Amino acid sequence: MYSKRITYFAMTQKDIPWEQLLDETRIILQDAADREEAMQHICALLHREVPHYDWVGFYMVDPLADKELVLGPYVGEPTEHTRIRFGEGICGQAAETRKTYIVDDVNKESNYLACSPTVQSEIVVPVLKGEELIGEIDIDSDTRGAMGHKDRELLESVARDVAELF
Repeated sequence: MYSKRITYFAMTQKDIPWEQLLDETRIILQDAADREEAMQHICALLHREVPHYDWVGFYMVDPLADKELVLGPYVGEPTEHTRIRFGEGICGQAAETRKTYIVDDVNKESNYLACSPTVQSEIVVPVLKGEELIGEIDIDSDTRGAMGHKDRELLESVARDVAELF
């Protein structure tokens, strides 16, 4: 269904072909039957192909709730955090401010909502359609300080592309 499979074994961040990975997400967006399928396949691709992405998921704004995110498609261990209020935790903070957050050490954050005791770092990227918050891409890593500039560039591009589905 989708084009070639990228394989990364024991790669460092500088070794990951970020542009090729972004191209793969765009192919998924074109080929998927609907947005849920597209987001699920993007989660699977990112989880499988980026060694430091241990949990990859989307939190979507719940249109029926007041300022609340609801867990959408994800890949990784189940989480008890299926609903997050704006302002709560890093995801809620990103929803409230509509800014990307990179947390090098979640253990140093007083507002971190622990999804797993193994998580060490996180990146949260808002998905915006114009000024409207649609949702977020949330990625956890079991490696401290795992997220960098290239992760941010990739995920902000993916977020812009995903926003076009809405």
